Amino acid sequence: MSQLDQLKGYAKQLGCVYFENEPMCDHTTFKIGGPADIFIIPSSKTTLTSLLEACQRWDIPTFILGNGSNLLVSDSGFRGAVISISGGLSAIGLRDAFTITCGAGIKLSALCMYALENSLSGLEFAWGIPGTAGGAAYMNAGAYGGEMKDVLVSCTHLCKDGTEGSFADDELDLHYRHSVYSDSDKIITSLTVKLMPGEKAEIREKMDRYMSLRKEKQPIEQPSAGSTFKRPPGHFAGTLIEECGLKGHQIGGAQVSPKLAGFVGNAGGATASDVKRLMEHIKNEVFLRTNIQLEPEIKIVG
Repeated sequence: MSQLDQLKGYAKQLGCVYFENEPMCDHTTFKIGGPADIFIIPSSKTTLTSLLEACQRWDIPTFILGNGSNLLVSDSGFRGAVISISGGLSAIGLRDAFTITCGAGIKLSALCMYALENSLSGLEFAWGIPGTAGGAAYMNAGAYGGEMKDVLVSCTHLCKDGTEGSFADDELDLHYRHSVYSDSDKIITSLTVKLMPGEKAEIREKMDRYMSLRKEKQPIEQPSAGSTFKRPPGHFAGTLIEECGLKGHQIGGAQVSPKLAGFVGNAGGATASDVKRLMEHIKNEVFLRTNIQLEPEIKIVG
C-alpha cells in the first residue's frame, strides 16, 4: 500500500472529507491549477494535528490551503496532500469587550462582520479583502491605510510535526506583506485581534465606503489572486506597470487588467504557465525601463 493510500484510509478513519485528484482550479480565486493527489478537509484542530503527524511520518508533501485567494497553483497540480482549513477552523468569540479570538479558517469578511455586530472598530480596512483570517495574518494583509499589524496581537500555530506554539506582539514580526510565518512552515490555527469601541453606523459606513472604492478601482469581475506584485519602496507596482505600457497586455489567457495594472487576471482559459510568463515579462520590462525589481506578492505552488 502506498503512503497516499495509507493517508486516504487514515483521513477516512478520522472522519475527514477528502477527494482524490481534486482540481485546484476549483479552490483558487484565480480559477487556475491542476489536480492535487488528495484534498482533505479536517473538521478540527485535533484532526489537523493528526493529519500533519501522519504526513510527516509517511513523508507526504503537504500544502495548507485557506481561501485560495493569494495563490497560483501549477498546471500539473500538487503531488501530495492539500489540507484545507477553510471551514474546520472557524470558531469565533470575544475574549473580552474589545478582543476577538477566531480560528484561522474563518473568512476575513466574517471576522469583519463579527466586529461590526459587536460595535468594534479597527478592521474596516479588511472588508472586501478575499481570504481567511489566518491568511491575512500570515501576510499582514492591508488596504486603505490599514494593516493586520494594527490589530493583531497574537497567533497560535502548529508545526508540521504536530507540535503547538504561539507568537505575540513583536514576535509576530509584522511589516509590509510579511509576518514571522512568511519564512516558516508553521501553520496558523487561531488569531487574536484587539479593536476599539465604535458606533455601528459609523463602522458600517466606513466598510461600505471601502467596498465601493474596491468595486470602483479593482477588477473584481475577473478571476485573479489580487495584487500580483508587492509595492516597491517609494513606488506603486501598478503605476510602474502602466507607465511601461503594459496595461491590458495579454499572454494566452492571462492579462494585465485594463482596469488596474497591478492585477494580472484570468481573461478566460488562462493557465498557470500563461500567468508565470506574463509575470516574467512584466518584471523584465519594468526593470529594463525603471531599474526597479518587482517582487511577486502571490504565492506560487506546485
